Amino acid sequence: MNLSLTGRNALICGGSKGIGFAIAKELSMLGANCTLVARDEKALLDAVRSLKAPNGQKHKSIVLDLSNIQDVKATISLHIKTEPVHILVNNSGGPPAGPITDAEPELFEKYFKQHVITSQIMAQACLPGMKAAGFGRIINIVSTSVRIPIQNLGVSNTIRGAIASWAKSLSNEVAEFGITVNNVLPGYTKTERLEILVANIADRRKVLMEDVEKEMILEIPAKRFGETEDIAALAAFMASPAASYLNGTSIPVDGGRTGSI
Repeated sequence: MNLSLTGRNALICGGSKGIGFAIAKELSMLGANCTLVARDEKALLDAVRSLKAPNGQKHKSIVLDLSNIQDVKATISLHIKTEPVHILVNNSGGPPAGPITDAEPELFEKYFKQHVITSQIMAQACLPGMKAAGFGRIINIVSTSVRIPIQNLGVSNTIRGAIASWAKSLSNEVAEFGITVNNVLPGYTKTERLEILVANIADRRKVLMEDVEKEMILEIPAKRFGETEDIAALAAFMASPAASYLNGTSIPVDGGRTGSI
């Protein structure tokens, strides 16, 4: 199985920590040159320094707020002038928890821009380089809510669904150029996002966070929360030459929790 990414350049959004950083570690071990994107410069520098370079790769970082559309346009335009991007990982923080009936319209607009519009800008900028190379991978880190909406995540459910539809449409248009577009759907994974979700539920129900976690784990056939490495493993495979015929998919990595086939 050919998993080598030697000579490929990866751009990983949200790459300073959590799932994004775990993906960067996997891609670097497969030989890719990794550019990490996030807001925290110190965290980015620390993350870049810790990446492996088995083939003498060069890793770097870009300080960028993905919610600032104009900055995203300017930054990605500048980046692709210095090197083509062969692997794009769209990964950004999710909308806050809460029922959809309480959500202000402005919240939908904010996160639609941060997720859908930003992903579109990134993809459009990277596609010429991918086409020239005859190789491209666009990987979106989304959520299992694409399959079944998650309670008390009304805005997130809406935006995640939009990303999945965008990705499927894009995948149909670029496949003939050797470019694939796929979605990874993380389940309950040990990240800051999960901690916030658990705390929100515990506060709303006036119970301990530990009790909420136990209830959530009971819903998972694997009887554990996911590790960021679990998500990164699938993303790394999607990025590899071995996944050249995997296109337009949305694959849960959730220990079996999602109740659909």
